[in-house]
Amino acid sequence: MNQAELFYPQAAAPEGAAIPQADASEEPPFRFEDIEPEPRVAYIVRLADYPHPAADAVKVSEQRFRRELDRQFGGDVMRALRAFHNASESSETDLTREEMALAKRWMKAYDAARTAGFRDLGDTDEAFFDVRPV
Repeated sequence: MNQAELFYPQAAAPEGAAIPQADASEEPPFRFEDIEPEPRVAYIVRLADYPHPAADAVKVSEQRFRRELDRQFGGDVMRALRAFHNASESSETDLTREEMALAKRWMKAYDAARTAGFRDLGDTDEAFFDVRPV
């Protein structure tokens, strides 16, 4: 007996009556190989130097910040962060056009994410969000 039979018993069919069967060949079986894995982002966001340590408010602001970064970059957050670090540590001649464009996108996305993260926090003059790889 399975769960469906246990919790949803069917009325017994009179003898001689045929029970209609669903045609299993209509729909192909589900294959897990066809599903693309969801990209996992391997980074941590931490609100640093926030003067009022309200744990719930800090957690919500970090989630807002991360959600905005994910919305801006998708799975390329760490690639953009690396491009930004490379751009800040070297000259423009050492970088490719793609890296420069990604570093500029990082600055704009970080600013948008910071605005989203600080939305309900109040006094945040010295606070900042620290993004680090896991």
